[in-house]
Amino acid sequence: MMEKSFSNAATNFAAQRPWDARAAAKLVAPLRDSWVTPNHLTTVRLVFGVAAAGAFLVGSYGWSNLGAVLFVVSNFLDHTDGELARLSGKSSRIGHLYDLASDALVTIALFLAIGIGLDDKMPLQLPIGTTAAGAIAGCAVALIFYLRMRIEALVGKEATRQAMIAGFETEDVLYLLPLVTLCDGLGLFLPLAVCCAPLFALWVVADYLRKLPKS
Repeated sequence: MMEKSFSNAATNFAAQRPWDARAAAKLVAPLRDSWVTPNHLTTVRLVFGVAAAGAFLVGSYGWSNLGAVLFVVSNFLDHTDGELARLSGKSSRIGHLYDLASDALVTIALFLAIGIGLDDKMPLQLPIGTTAAGAIAGCAVALIFYLRMRIEALVGKEATRQAMIAGFETEDVLYLLPLVTLCDGLGLFLPLAVCCAPLFALWVVADYLRKLPKS
């Protein structure tokens, strides 16, 4: 009976996890006892993310579509290092910091590159330059990811659980970036990002401050 309860709990936990985390776990399962470490997978993710930013720098329709595909791959690979660490027990403090630094670098570089690539190509005029808009949006998104990680460390993963429908979380909207580029919609995407990301970041900051231990 106890073994059945544990089995059911494990099944329920797996079912509640996002689809990309479950897919990443299956992908890296054969690497559990190999020489591959989570840091190797973080590096691969970082390479794809930097390549995506480089493609967006060009600013052309074709390169932007390539950048979007590379970013989606990078975004998915971001789950593989954590899943391998969980399955193999190869987690480390340095690896955790490396993963955080890679997340920040890829996020900021992506939005900054979109801003630079859109220079003088915006259908809507912004009160600030597109490069500055990209930098602001990227830093805001990176701050959101960092603070959610800090909240999780303070009060547990349940406190950072996002709304999820059929295995899709709120942040999975980033997987739609190829549709944005396919429709040539970066000129609308960037203003939306520079308006919404800082506002959401402020909300996450307030949530983080509420969860800090009271002295």
